[in-house]
Parts: sequence; structure tokens; C-alpha cells
Amino acid sequence: MTATATSNAAGSAAWADTLLLSFAQAGYVRAEPAILQPAEPFLDLSGEDIRKSLYLTTDLTGEELCLRPDLTIPVARDYLASGHAGQPAGFSYLGPVFRYRGGRPSEFLQAGIESFGRQDRAAADAEMLALALEATSAFGVRDVEIRTGDVALFNALIDALDLFPVWRRRLTKDFNRKISLEQDLERLSVATAGTRNEYEGVLAALAGSDRKAALALVTDLMSIAGTTNVGGRTTAEIADRFLEQSTLKGGALPREALTVLKRFLAISGNPDDAVAELRTLAAETKLDISAAIDQFESRVGFMAARGIDVKETRFSTSFGRGLDYYTGFEFEVHHRGNGVEPLVAGGRYDGLMTQLGAAAPIPAVGFSVWVDVLRRIGRKVGA
Repeated sequence: MTATATSNAAGSAAWADTLLLSFAQAGYVRAEPAILQPAEPFLDLSGEDIRKSLYLTTDLTGEELCLRPDLTIPVARDYLASGHAGQPAGFSYLGPVFRYRGGRPSEFLQAGIESFGRQDRAAADAEMLALALEATSAFGVRDVEIRTGDVALFNALIDALDLFPVWRRRLTKDFNRKISLEQDLERLSVATAGTRNEYEGVLAALAGSDRKAALALVTDLMSIAGTTNVGGRTTAEIADRFLEQSTLKGGALPREALTVLKRFLAISGNPDDAVAELRTLAAETKLDISAAIDQFESRVGFMAARGIDVKETRFSTSFGRGLDYYTGFEFEVHHRGNGVEPLVAGGRYDGLMTQLGAAAPIPAVGFSVWVDVLRRIGRKVGA
């Protein structure tokens, strides 16, 4: 089925009418970005690993293009090019995306909402979750569970612990990519000063350096060697690795920091209870993370005002969606008992807009609806 036929089929379905109407009534304008997109933003933001999932081509100028693998970045790019960047604006979408998914169809429908420029972040976050629940109802799926997290809390804690920047980057990367933190935390807590390394001179030169200085040194060394990458790693990746090893040779992650991180990551359950536990942790450790906790608590209040049963919402400090560009609230809506496959997923990504070329940070939050999953489950429950 062609993209046009897929889109037309979606438009004639009752669920599509219900879904798009709910988005329109909430004030979100229909966006229809081009199917053919520059590949660079997707590769830059998701890493080269995504290349094997993209459908790529090259135009006559040599620019690498791809069939859009999702709609968040295309909608954001159109907004930034509209001349209204920075002003509050909301968009909805429903259309085909293209991504290799193993044995599943590579062309599939995606729906969703993107909200840009709103300064009332807590209220906007709650609105996204409320609209996500409306989206599941459009398919007749109502027996759902809500899983939430907030990477801003984790980042605030890392900042308050005043860790070396390289440790902060490494732990944040682990968190964002859903890699288990426990093993890495233990590894960072063991001093490695006694081990030898073939690059002792480079590591010694980097001792106490920041990332900019490390990148400059590695760039110079690779220029002398006449290469731009080693073993597929870029200059920046090599610099980060050297800086990490240099930091680890200077000593271990403090045991006190390890204890606090483990205690923080164990907090989960009812959001109201989580707020209380976080405030207790902050008070007992004398760490200033109150601004992030206040934002979290404010969001919970707006969720309740939207009619969401907060006590039935599961919050976990260790919950993450596996994408580097999320900066705050993250959530997934699952059919009860459906395992790891979400029906709707999204969150706050304030950092994405500058990565796409915005001159100044622009608040952004949104979600994507996994139409094929919802349609399948909707049929099972008799929708």
C-alpha cells in the first residue's frame, strides 16, 4: 500500500476521525510535513546506529535524504522554519512513517501531538498525558496503566552531587539509554589508579581537563596521525573515552555519592509518595534539588486537575525512554498486561529545538501514538 493510500485509509476510519477531532478540539493544528527529509538530523540526534533502520537516498547535490522514520523531528523542523519559532504553537499529525523493524511492516501509521513554546511546563506536561489517554480511548482501549518518570530529577541530583563532568555524562547516557545503572555505578566506585594503559601520556595530559580541552588535544593528535576516526569512533567519541579514563585514574566515584544515587533510583510507586520521599532525601543529604521536585509536584497537581487518577499512576525515578534528547517528564501508556510495548509514549524535550538550529531554547513536549498496536488491541477488546 502506498503512503497516500495508507493515509487515505486512515482518514476514512472511525478511529482516525475520533482521534483527529479530539486533537483539534484541544487546539492542535494538523501538520503534514514532507515524507522525504534530510537524514542528518536523525543521524545526529539518534546516532549512526539508526542508519540501519532508515530508508536512505542521495539527491543530485550529494545531500543524504531519508523517508521520515518518525514525525517529531519533521514537525519541529517545519515549526522552526515557519517564522513563528519561540511562540506557543501546537500541532497534531497522523500519517505514515518508514523504518526497518525486522519482521514487521516497514511502513506504518503514526499519530501524535507536539507542543512548542509553552512556558507553563507542568500544565503542558499534564495536558500531554491527558490527551494521550484520550487517544487510547479513540480505539476503545481503556484498561491501561501509566508509567512515568522525570530525567530532570536525575540531572538535578547529579548536578547537586558536584561530580566530575565525565561522570555526569556517563551516568546520564546510561540513564537515557535504559542501560542498567547499577553495574556502572559499582564500576565507577572502584579506583583504577593501579592499572596500566598504553595511552598513559595522553591520560596524564588530560588530567583535570574539561571536554573542550580534551577534544582539542585528540583532534591535534589525530590530525598528526592523518586520520579522522579510529575503529569507527569519531574524534569526539575518542576524546570522551580518553577523558573518562583520565578521570577514573584520578580516583573512584565517592562512596557517599554512590549511596545517594542508589537510594534515589529506588524511589518508585505513587507520585505523591515519591514527592515525599524525594523531599526527605534532599533534606537528609542536604542536596539542593528542590526546584526539580517542585516542578514534579506541580505536574502531579495538574494531572489530578485533568481528571487523571494519580494514585493509579506509577512513577519511578529510574524510568527513562531510551532517548538522549528528553529533558524532563517522560511517560508511557500500556495496555494492562501487554508487557513492554507501549500504546502511547512521549515526554519533554526542551533541548531538541536548539539541536535543530533554534537560536535560543524553546520548551517542547509531545507524544506519539502507536496506531498499529492500538488497532490490534482495540480489535481484541471489541472496539
